[in-house]
Amino acid sequence: MVPHLVTALTGPLLDLEKKILEATPAIERWFRLEWQEHTPPFYCSVDLRNAGYKLAPVDTNLFPGGFNNLATEMLPLAVQAAMAAIDKYCPDARNLLLIPESHTRNPYYWQNVQRLMQIFRQTGLHVRLGSLSPDVTQPTPLALPDGNMLVVEPLVRSSNGRRVGLADFDPCTILLNNDLSAGIPSILENIHEQSLLPPLHAGWAIRRKSNHFKAFDEVAKKFGKLIDIDPWLVNPLHAKCGEIDFQEDVGMECLADSVSALLSKIKKKYREYGMKDQKPFVIVKPDAGTYGMGIMTVKDASEVKDLNRKQRNKMSVIKDGVQVTDVMIQEGVPTFESIDDKVAEPVVYMIDRYVVGGFYRVHAERGIDQNLNAPGSQYVPLAFAQQHAVPDLKAKPGTAAPNRFYVYGVVARLGLLAASLELERTDPNPEVY
Repeated sequence: MVPHLVTALTGPLLDLEKKILEATPAIERWFRLEWQEHTPPFYCSVDLRNAGYKLAPVDTNLFPGGFNNLATEMLPLAVQAAMAAIDKYCPDARNLLLIPESHTRNPYYWQNVQRLMQIFRQTGLHVRLGSLSPDVTQPTPLALPDGNMLVVEPLVRSSNGRRVGLADFDPCTILLNNDLSAGIPSILENIHEQSLLPPLHAGWAIRRKSNHFKAFDEVAKKFGKLIDIDPWLVNPLHAKCGEIDFQEDVGMECLADSVSALLSKIKKKYREYGMKDQKPFVIVKPDAGTYGMGIMTVKDASEVKDLNRKQRNKMSVIKDGVQVTDVMIQEGVPTFESIDDKVAEPVVYMIDRYVVGGFYRVHAERGIDQNLNAPGSQYVPLAFAQQHAVPDLKAKPGTAAPNRFYVYGVVARLGLLAASLELERTDPNPEVY
């Protein structure tokens, strides 16, 4: 299950791996105490970048859609974690309504939905699919590549207006696997008698990446203090620019200035670590939104001012035709992981506070400084927690895959913790916490 990895096994990452492994008891205790204070998101996936000199999350997804890419050996772990999560919200739950993405014909996405249903059925729940799409007016079958069939059904609001379900199905818990990029549908508003997971403000209608990484700054500082490292080794520098209109060429000065300032900060860090040959770059991405849309790699501020029409069009609109008005500028973390000479990055999946697996996102046509979440990417599953994948403290740093996976899991959980702080702070009804 462990793919052959080619990684830069020199420099600070070895030191970071060593420090994390030596501090395992302190780290696990610290997480345990943090989870007494904060509620983890119901589920979450974190995209990591291993640059050899740092290991940092570059994206945290609160509606993960790749459960089909996890190794089947990890399923028992996912079922246990799902049980723990459901117990928190509805201990006597019998019915779970899963609301998937509406306008996708992608068979891989539906395999992800099938895998989620399988996990929750194993926890002892009846699981059915409810669609937000106005086109679904009756139970609609969807054929999967493996010959199986899923059925999506129209959502129905109860007669008292306080619950959502299907015509003959009243769930205790509603699980969203739809990131609400197109906005919050009225049928999901003001639900008072059911657990809606994740909450509506986790969707892209409200959520902003800049809020997440602001929370991550705090988490990284605490973690750095805990194990005595520079927080930068696990944290990408970032900035935000608002009031942008790529089509009309509005806000480009602000964007170019922010890019320039961030590149200078990265250069300073490279000098501090004696990295003379490393060329800094930044990633410009929408402050809201997913699917790897509207993302560009920038190595010089002038590139932002000189965008051609095609580049402007690509940057101006994301999923569901949503217009981009705010962007985040993030320190570019190159990936030095590769599988079969193809560039790769690890993605870690969690349910509740537990790591339940992950995979490498691999792209044959992308460079080490580019976004890999793009058409043409492939997935290599990782078994994070098989019996033989317990960290080996005697192994030399950089030589044991289980140690590497444990370290991935630690940094991904920092992203999970940041997401829980972010959700607390952006909650329109904070008294729930």
